[in-house]
Amino acid sequence: MKNLDKLTINTMRTLTVDAVQHAHHGHMGMPLGTAPMGYALWRYFLKVNPKDPEWFNRDRFVLSAGHGSMLLYSLMLLSGFPLTMADIKQFRQLNSKTPGHPEVHKTRGVDLSTGPLGQGFAMAVGLAIAEAHLADRFNRPNFPVIDHYTYVVSGDGDFEEGISQETASLAGQLGLNKLIVLWDANHVTSDGPLTASNTEDGLARFRAMNWNTLEVKDGNDLHEINLAIAAAKRSANKPTLIKVNTVIGYGSTMQGTPAIHSDPVSEQEADHMRAMFGFADKPAFYIPDEVTEGFKPMIERGQKDEASWKLLVAEYNKQYPEEAAELTDFIRGKLAVPDLNDLEIHGDMATRQASGKVLNAIYPKLPILVGGSADLGTSNKTTIMDQYFMSNRRYSGPNIYFGVREFGMATIANGITLHGGLRGYTGTFLVFSDYMRSAIRQAAIMETPTIFVFTHDSVQVGQDGPTHQPIEHLMSLRAMPNLIVFRGADQTEVKAAWDIALKNKTAPTAIILNRQPVPELSRTDMKKAEKGAYVLSDPKDGQTPTGIIIATGSELQLALDAQAQLADEGIAVRVVSMPSWELFEQQPDEYKESILPDEIQNRMSIELGATTGWQQYVGMHGVRMGYDHFGESAPAKDILRMIDFTADHARNLYVAAFGPAKVPL
Repeated sequence: MKNLDKLTINTMRTLTVDAVQHAHHGHMGMPLGTAPMGYALWRYFLKVNPKDPEWFNRDRFVLSAGHGSMLLYSLMLLSGFPLTMADIKQFRQLNSKTPGHPEVHKTRGVDLSTGPLGQGFAMAVGLAIAEAHLADRFNRPNFPVIDHYTYVVSGDGDFEEGISQETASLAGQLGLNKLIVLWDANHVTSDGPLTASNTEDGLARFRAMNWNTLEVKDGNDLHEINLAIAAAKRSANKPTLIKVNTVIGYGSTMQGTPAIHSDPVSEQEADHMRAMFGFADKPAFYIPDEVTEGFKPMIERGQKDEASWKLLVAEYNKQYPEEAAELTDFIRGKLAVPDLNDLEIHGDMATRQASGKVLNAIYPKLPILVGGSADLGTSNKTTIMDQYFMSNRRYSGPNIYFGVREFGMATIANGITLHGGLRGYTGTFLVFSDYMRSAIRQAAIMETPTIFVFTHDSVQVGQDGPTHQPIEHLMSLRAMPNLIVFRGADQTEVKAAWDIALKNKTAPTAIILNRQPVPELSRTDMKKAEKGAYVLSDPKDGQTPTGIIIATGSELQLALDAQAQLADEGIAVRVVSMPSWELFEQQPDEYKESILPDEIQNRMSIELGATTGWQQYVGMHGVRMGYDHFGESAPAKDILRMIDFTADHARNLYVAAFGPAKVPL
């Protein structure tokens, strides 16, 4: 190892010690052990331009073991990314650019928000899929305008999470050879030695999933690491896992033990490590001038790589102007969402069927969508017709066979979206959103507009029984910040859901759809539905409503039927369609008051699921007609009869709560 290489690695290690000690919080064990692999990758291989962190054809870097964030921050600081020493000194502090785990919208140059173990690895598979897809669609002979790698640093914990198994399996199936994962194999977890919970042969497991596997015996041997990365880049048809045997907390008296996994150490121990790294007589946060100079070749390489790419794209534009124009629109996100208001879809049908028609009408005009279903495409109607399914021989198709991997599907879709140029989408039954919840939450945190399609939205799933009938799931999703949940009543409101999802750039959308046919409602309105709630039906003859019934999805027709029954008894009720709480709450107070006037306190909600939460719209004394129990295995009509989910029952509940109409004298 060259003296400058060793000095730089020890500078990174010392910065980690100083940052964690200064914050009185953090994880120093992982960065201390992985500093050589991180340095080798960034200094000698990673294709990025620190002066332009968003350059589209850059390599992507994912620190899946996000708790070791000081590895990333020290590399960014030393290589000239827009991060300062003042930012390092604010490590893990409020509003800093160096949060405890990397966050994509807080720190320029961070490609993914990581932390929940396994998800960084999984989203990286999505990044690699996006690169392969765009390359297959746009590259031409002698014009590799899309050509970059996805590098990941993962730890032992990442590979214990089931999500890594799901996504590694699909990555091997697709032969994503530009995905290279460096495994920080330090054999220690937070609570004890890895062998207490895992003694499997990890490399053999990945080989069984069609991965190329390599091993670095000594994680401090820079030459061995460099050779392994170079060999990985020569893989023609498989992703590569490089097992790098490291020592957690290298340089500490506690190295190789769980004691150095997290939290600061005593000042005596910190001084010991600084001395081990050759910084005993230096002040905290010290960076030798030669270390800064040593990273200049990386910066220059990145600038030259981007300049060469721009020249390539300019020539590509001359020879393939149509493809170049489309690629530019992809990269800049300039393709317009088609006008769905004029899309003609008529007749009684399930909203899942309407959604499939909308999706297939969108794609020819907005061909940025890439995704599919967790082995339920024919049921979820999430397949883009007349287009290829992605395979290890052809990546240009927008459809992905995700297999029965709901969590993996969601994380991969997040990665596809975060890559840029594309929009990931998924499909499965609503009840299986539980499998996906952590990935949906991660999308919401990252402000990533992934589209999650959920069908089979109530006990009307029927004979598949309570395990497949969602009850609490709508409310569970609504409780998540920065997630748009949209449950449309018919094809018009489904068009609104897709329009909102595609135009949103800062939040994921969950589109909730039913299985059973529902009537096409004559008064639904796409543009009004995009406000989250609107008046679907006011009392006839200009009567002032004395009550309000709020409904969503397939229950909207039931609300209209109940309104008609109440009208026959002289009770004037307004029916409000509320497909999205979140969109409604974004509206001005004046609009919300016009839909749900404060003076009308006789309110009722109708939704075939958990009723908890509806109090905010109907009040504590309002009527909440729903279902707060698990279902039964029976035909849907029998279940509805059993629970008396009918217009008659809705009318009876309303009258029981608010009384009959007052007959004028």
